[in-house]
Amino acid sequence: MKLLSPRDPMGIYQILFAFAKETGSYIGDPGTRPLSQGFPLTTRVPGGPELPSHLPVTAQDRMYPKADGTPALKKAIADYYNRHYGCRLTTDNVMLFAGGRPGLVALLWMMQKDLRVSIEETEYTPYWDMLRHCGRDYAIVASNEQNRFRPTLDDHRTAHQQAGGNERQLLLRSNPGNPTGVTLQPSDLDKLARWTTEPGFAAIVDEAYEFFAEPPASVLAHVKDLDAHNLFVVGAATKGLQSPGARTGWVIGPSRELETLKNFSSYGMGGISQLSQNYVLQLFQPAHIDAARNAIATFYGSQRRRYCEAMESLGFVDYTGTGGFYCWMKLPGGLTASEFNRRMFRQRAAILPGELCDMRRRGEQSPLRHFLRLSFGPRTVEDFDGDLAVIKASLRE
Repeated sequence: MKLLSPRDPMGIYQILFAFAKETGSYIGDPGTRPLSQGFPLTTRVPGGPELPSHLPVTAQDRMYPKADGTPALKKAIADYYNRHYGCRLTTDNVMLFAGGRPGLVALLWMMQKDLRVSIEETEYTPYWDMLRHCGRDYAIVASNEQNRFRPTLDDHRTAHQQAGGNERQLLLRSNPGNPTGVTLQPSDLDKLARWTTEPGFAAIVDEAYEFFAEPPASVLAHVKDLDAHNLFVVGAATKGLQSPGARTGWVIGPSRELETLKNFSSYGMGGISQLSQNYVLQLFQPAHIDAARNAIATFYGSQRRRYCEAMESLGFVDYTGTGGFYCWMKLPGGLTASEFNRRMFRQRAAILPGELCDMRRRGEQSPLRHFLRLSFGPRTVEDFDGDLAVIKASLRE
């Protein structure tokens, strides 16, 4: 008797499981080249701060955590945004989650049903799963080779209107974009912030890759009183603070909405690890986070240029933006990313095929089947030559 309804794993896990089945190894094990996964180095980057290595634990830390996060970490997060982006957040504008994805799921699940989502055609892989499982109605915004994966905010408005009806609109976007790295300019962020003061318009901006733009940027730089906006910003310690294992993320939003959102934790999460929050609090000390912002942007900007230029010299067509730690490239010679990945598996390496970032999920018919997302997130400067050799060998097969 089958009890659970089948649920496919999200895109990147499909690649991880396929790699393990083919090679008998986990991508990331010694001797493999994890060019597929979205995680950063968890060791010190050049010019960056030392990462904390010790964590005191008290009896208080072993108690149940507060449902919406510890006051100390919430204050540190609010202070960070206020200091760097000139906004006026309070702890009432911050809620902690066990990573960014649970925050996104909670928002989409609890959002009122008459809000139609607008989402770009090429986007972060699990958005498709989240929208489907949360039962959201959504309009697709063209984001493809024709517009170089750079739709405008006005395109979101148009797509919503063309979908018909008078439903309210909820824009969902990663910025910098995953997988493309395309990053909204300050004028666009200002427009988006102003739109979220309008009745009937709201936005969720996923800023997981905030530190990976040059310079780091947030839509909150264009917001003074968040309580006057219909805007949520999602962040996490995963990428820029180099701590995916801490599983600590946050949602920033109007206090009236977070008062409702925090009820999710009472039945859906139970708070998040007090110990993880204590660790992340160390990462938010001003000296540490200021150094991390600068070092991450500089180091990964250099890596992005190095990898993308090398791949372009091999015949790939580069569509990568100026953020994130990915190269978003079109393969040469009509080669599909799935075939290229099969060749990469034989080299004990993997990439993410573009069709898994297709919000229409067209599979082998997807126009993104000739695109790949190559991650240099966990790669050191010394890994470059070996990574390039594997790419060349996979092209030659």
